[in-house]
Amino acid sequence: MAMAAPWAMITAIPMRDADLLTLTQWLSPSYPVGSFAWSHGLERAVGRGDVSNADQLQDWLCDVLTQGAGRSDAILLVAAHQAADVAPLAELAAALAPSRERRMETLQQGAAFAATTRAVWQMDLPDMAYPVAVGRAAGLRGLPVQPVCQLWLQGFASNLVQAALRLMPLGQTAGAQIIAALTPVILKVAAEAGQATLDDIGSATFAIDTAAMQHSATYSSIFRS
Repeated sequence: MAMAAPWAMITAIPMRDADLLTLTQWLSPSYPVGSFAWSHGLERAVGRGDVSNADQLQDWLCDVLTQGAGRSDAILLVAAHQAADVAPLAELAAALAPSRERRMETLQQGAAFAATTRAVWQMDLPDMAYPVAVGRAAGLRGLPVQPVCQLWLQGFASNLVQAALRLMPLGQTAGAQIIAALTPVILKVAAEAGQATLDDIGSATFAIDTAAMQHSATYSSIFRS
């Protein structure tokens, strides 16, 4: 009999209905963080021919989630959820950005998230990098970290699929199929992040990072990164 992967054996902590609604509100596309304006280097990747169809987009997103910012941000989110002092984590998250635009992406979305969440829930939530802000808010609210991390990763991937819909011939159904296909990846990354430490942060997405670095020199663009 085949053994289940270790990450598949982790039991989810139940969430109260009100907490579930709060979390889905925070990570909904309608929450005012401006995520629609950022492509995480995808615009440049499409422009230089790295991503031109649904299969290539799914592979690109899988790499982002498992070897790039998706994994690193998930670890930072979990650490922020548990930390008494998130200031060092906020500094680390900003320092990890491989390009000026990617740094702006995480800091500006994080500041927008913090500002709205402070105003609505009266939290002690300073402006900081996006995953650290979400992790900190979830910790203050008492939300269980695993579903927070899972929905964070799904929201991240979904936003990039929405960017792809504006950049390449990809239909809405194909986009939904990609998100569904990435579900096992998202669950695995979130579970592994729950067991990781800051020493486990690292990435190996050179093509994705160089696309982000080159984006500022793109002749014409519709996204900010």
